Amino acid sequence: MSIMTLMLIIGVVALIFTVVMVSMLKAHKSILTTYLQNFTGILFIFSGWVKAVDPMGTAFKMVDYFTEFEATFKETAMSFIAPIFPYLSEHALAFAIFMIIFEIILGIMLLLGDRPKLTSWLFFLLVLFFTVLTGFTFLTGYVPMDKNFFSFSEWTEYVSTNMRVRDCGCFGDFIKLDPKISFFKDLFLMIPAIYFLFKNGEFHQLLTQKSRNLTLLFSTFFLILYCIYNFYWDEPHVDFRPFRNGANIAAIQKAEKESSAAVQVLTMRMKNKKTGVVKNIPYGEYMKNLSALTEEYETIEQIKTEPTIKPTKISEFSITDFDGEEKSDLYLANKNAHIMVPIYKAKYKAVHQKRMVKDSVFTTDTVRIEGEKDSFQLVKNFVDVKDREEDFYETVWDESFIATLKSVIKPLQDAALKDNITMSIVVSGIDADKAKSLASVTGINAQYLTGDEKLIKTIMRSNPGIILWKDGVLLHKWHYKKFPGWEKAKAEFLH
Repeated sequence: MSIMTLMLIIGVVALIFTVVMVSMLKAHKSILTTYLQNFTGILFIFSGWVKAVDPMGTAFKMVDYFTEFEATFKETAMSFIAPIFPYLSEHALAFAIFMIIFEIILGIMLLLGDRPKLTSWLFFLLVLFFTVLTGFTFLTGYVPMDKNFFSFSEWTEYVSTNMRVRDCGCFGDFIKLDPKISFFKDLFLMIPAIYFLFKNGEFHQLLTQKSRNLTLLFSTFFLILYCIYNFYWDEPHVDFRPFRNGANIAAIQKAEKESSAAVQVLTMRMKNKKTGVVKNIPYGEYMKNLSALTEEYETIEQIKTEPTIKPTKISEFSITDFDGEEKSDLYLANKNAHIMVPIYKAKYKAVHQKRMVKDSVFTTDTVRIEGEKDSFQLVKNFVDVKDREEDFYETVWDESFIATLKSVIKPLQDAALKDNITMSIVVSGIDADKAKSLASVTGINAQYLTGDEKLIKTIMRSNPGIILWKDGVLLHKWHYKKFPGWEKAKAEFLH
């Protein structure tokens, strides 16, 4: 679904609501104000809901923003702001849940016409906040990767690959918006936001104040439980991600890569090295005059045809061993069933320790070789053994993390092995030594592999998670708290 289709649907629903309020309920003061209340209210409820089904996805997106804001501000006179962003990153999930619930509750307040003046100001401030985020995302396309956002004199022509955050996350994984479209969408929403500041006296109001208060109270309570359920107790109950249950990942990846390979370069966007003038040169002309053009111009970007199949994170699916050898076929080309346990964050601490080691002490003497003029040899003589203190870092695994692996994953491996079903542990952010340590502590002697953290987060929100694969198909994935046991899983998906 495109953003235009979504806006059209919301617009039609808002129109129906408005007709009912005007013709049947007589609950309006201004038809235009009532329609805008309904439109923005429904939009905020829907955009909040598609994020509420997966609050961790929104949290991951907020971390992307906070990371870029920290890098941007710490190089400026406003560097004193930078330290707040790592703190926000640490609490991104709580921040995301707050923002999601705030957005939905504000949508309900708009529909009900609750506290018109407060609602209009909250709506304006939230739209302004969204506009800053999407504006930053879009405008970084003008900023070279090695330049700071606030170095305005060094901005260049717009290049999409310069953008620090590639999508705003406005609609979660339901719709991936181009940052430019997202920015202009928020600018469009500033129109009703400003309008409400002056016309909130014309808000329609539904129900009594007491009923509105109870509606908001119960909605907030329900939304808190709903958000928590969708990450703490289970995977998102509606999965908008490409790695959904039943998806043929191997076939989709093949189709996406073939589509991307078939893309053709139409023109080369180039800038004159002396004058700075930018021009689009047809690709055929560019190839004919390659030497002359590259001497006079520098390439900004290639303008290509759109792929027939839009690439998703599935195109980037790559699992390797700790030496970098590709192991993706274990899931994509394996005719046998296989269990993947994705872990996007291995929970441990590197604790600084000291230990005593023994060093042997030697002396080296120069000895003349008899019978040979001006010939010498070095002779090493053992003298003593001395104790020496050295620093090292000990890996201390989180107790609850290890307990989960021992109580859920280890029994699963033992049961599956009886049916000749193997398991692999895919962990990001650790090396081979830590993987060996993890195997030793948990007793899970599986194949330990690694992958990109963002990829693993996209595949699975549960940490650890459980995924059953067969012949390139992601049969099913479970939050570790919701795994029904091997016998039930086998009966349902491997019958």
